[in-house]
Amino acid sequence: MTELCHICSRKLKYQFTHKVLNKYDVDYFMCENCGFVQTEEPYWLKEAYQESINISDTGIMSRNIYLSKVTAILIYFLFEKNAKFLDFAGGYGIFTRLMRDIGFDFYWHDPFTPNLVARGFEYNKSIKDIELITSFESFEHFVYPLKEIEKMLKISKNILFSTELLPNPIPKPNEWWYYGLEHGQHISFYSLKTLKFTAKKYDLNFYSIGQVHLLTFKKFSSIILKILAKLNRVGLFTFVKGKIKSKTFEDMQKISISLGQRVK
Repeated sequence: MTELCHICSRKLKYQFTHKVLNKYDVDYFMCENCGFVQTEEPYWLKEAYQESINISDTGIMSRNIYLSKVTAILIYFLFEKNAKFLDFAGGYGIFTRLMRDIGFDFYWHDPFTPNLVARGFEYNKSIKDIELITSFESFEHFVYPLKEIEKMLKISKNILFSTELLPNPIPKPNEWWYYGLEHGQHISFYSLKTLKFTAKKYDLNFYSIGQVHLLTFKKFSSIILKILAKLNRVGLFTFVKGKIKSKTFEDMQKISISLGQRVK
């Protein structure tokens, strides 16, 4: 059966075969129409996800801390900062907790990973008017990316996410760490062309700052985004944090009350 692109449904071009999880010979394909790269149907995922967070993800803490600062700046200057927000595919809840500690009303959602540090702030459909969805280091895990994007768009028309962009030309298996061959969880890979195609498909605007990307119905000046990215390196987050009241103690009070305890 001919492989079809999971983004634009065009025929794919075979790229290479390489071992995943040190045991399965997996074929990788590229779409010349939208620049997307995907594996063959990922039959090995049940084994790859014996633990949802793979053991080689040593950057999980530093990445979440960095992304919380970037997100805080973008929300403060570009979105309604007093609104509600959702971290989609939120893992252990690290990012949600960091954002609430800064002072933003974030909620967590992830059906495949236990919420360890943002308990009490799980998302449900009764939580309305989500201003922005974040979804960091998740797009490369999606078997059918458009289905997941459409789930998000039903909740919010603003999606901030991260994924490493495909280099050009397409790297060989041993030339790019992001293939994740050792853990087998990365099965979808995006070029700038892919993300622009996706934005156009859903009539959204697309912006990219390094490995952080934004699909949104809002229109922003690319100059403003570049300025915010530059100022982030010289302490803009410290300014933002000083303007927002942390929810750390407030959250502890809410949870304590829900447990039948009073906190002074």
